[in-house]
Amino acid sequence: MTNNPVSPPRPDPHPSAWKGEDLSRRDDWIVHLEASDIAEIESALAFVKSRAIGIPALSRNDFAIPGFARKMAAVLRELEDGRGFVLLRGLPVERYSKADAALIYWGIGAHLGPAFAQNAQGDMLGHVRDLGGNLNTEVRSRGYHTRFRLPFHNDSTDVVGLLCLQKAKSGGASRIVSSAAIHNEFMVRRPDLWKVMCAPFFVDRRGEENVGQQPYYVTPCFNHLDGRLFVRYNRTYIESAQRFTEVPRLSAAQVEALDLMDALCNDPAFHLDMAFEPGDMQFLNNYVVLHSRGDYEDWPETERKRHLLRLWLRTPAFSRVPAPFADRDADMAAWQQHPRPPLFDTSEITAELAH
Repeated sequence: MTNNPVSPPRPDPHPSAWKGEDLSRRDDWIVHLEASDIAEIESALAFVKSRAIGIPALSRNDFAIPGFARKMAAVLRELEDGRGFVLLRGLPVERYSKADAALIYWGIGAHLGPAFAQNAQGDMLGHVRDLGGNLNTEVRSRGYHTRFRLPFHNDSTDVVGLLCLQKAKSGGASRIVSSAAIHNEFMVRRPDLWKVMCAPFFVDRRGEENVGQQPYYVTPCFNHLDGRLFVRYNRTYIESAQRFTEVPRLSAAQVEALDLMDALCNDPAFHLDMAFEPGDMQFLNNYVVLHSRGDYEDWPETERKRHLLRLWLRTPAFSRVPAPFADRDADMAAWQQHPRPPLFDTSEITAELAH
């Protein structure tokens, strides 16, 4: 069961409760790949290709990177018990085909934890690129398949990762914020609204419900279990759930709490911007970090368009999660029953606009 407290505890000075204005003057959250790391990665790539080991069968043991694995162990500690995010920089992604870059990224991610399906089609490796989607008119459309700004949110797994294959012509910078720091700010500034965020909200499944499920699920935004904070936040999907007549209307207090959440996320003192370069790999702990992205202008040529690969990972420290997460986790467990290898043909990717 979730153990959401009745009244706010004292703000937790955990390393995950950082402010962007402090970290923007530092770069110790960037891990630079060295020549020895790249040599190990390319050796591992050659091995898995020689054995025809593909995604999703490729495991951590298949992708042997002994020296770099020690760095990845430190990355995992930072994600689970530190700031909650890391950027890996220096992978020469221009050397590889997209399929080979995907194998590398999957192999590196496997050293953090097993991958999970990201949609009802069982896609194990997602494509983040503009497919012309429209969140306002298409229920099954997703924000990462548009070129428009994404409001702050998190995904439904422990860690989300992104590998930049191609960057946009302009714009599209990643913006992250510590939801742990915002949680603390609620306790100090508005403990009454902190209690609202610890109470249930209805969240739209946006057409991804399984047989027998409601088209929405219910969860607090602020959850606590075993001394850990677990934040789940996506205002777009909370407001989208209002389309169902049986869902209670958002109260004035809930709207005020969501407004404060958004105001804090968009406060330059809290968030941190990072511009992706090709080969950058960003990993975020979804429970203490929210992410966003600005509008971007793309290149006209198909092969130059902004293109990121996405991983959803489970990591060891989160074997127990709050009880309200069980409903959404059941979705992913069902999707996991039919895992699908990644697509790389542009026409096939475009055909997946629904997800």
